[in-house]
Amino acid sequence: MTGNWVEKDLHAYVLAHRDDQEAFYAYVDKLHAEATWVEMPPLQSVEDLENYPEFIEHLRKSSEPRDKAV
Repeated sequence: MTGNWVEKDLHAYVLAHRDDQEAFYAYVDKLHAEATWVEMPPLQSVEDLENYPEFIEHLRKSSEPRDKAV
């Protein structure tokens, strides 16, 4: 089982068991460890996005169709 599947399973579990705080914190810790997001300060306008080309590239990559094959 790959890390991505583990993350999806944990995500599904957390959604189904919203009162399980231990699972929630484990999921958040996993997200922080993988750090798959781009951090940036709050935007003042939509035009501010032009100042963060790495964020736009991240959005483009994350919206591309993914191969469903395992």
